[in-house]
Amino acid sequence: MNPIPTAWRKSSYSGGNGGACVELAHAGSRLLVRDSKNPEGPTLTFPTAGFLRAVKNA
Repeated sequence: MNPIPTAWRKSSYSGGNGGACVELAHAGSRLLVRDSKNPEGPTLTFPTAGFLRAVKNA
């Protein structure tokens, strides 16, 4: 069962042309990621701290 997101936010790097974008949402201690072109599609779920640490080290 996926946690309920508080609000979805589109990446600040997303252009207005409908290109390849992701949306993020906080849900408790989890970070949810989905394709902005397919909001009803699959959602990836990560521990917030682990995701942020991985992104900073990428």
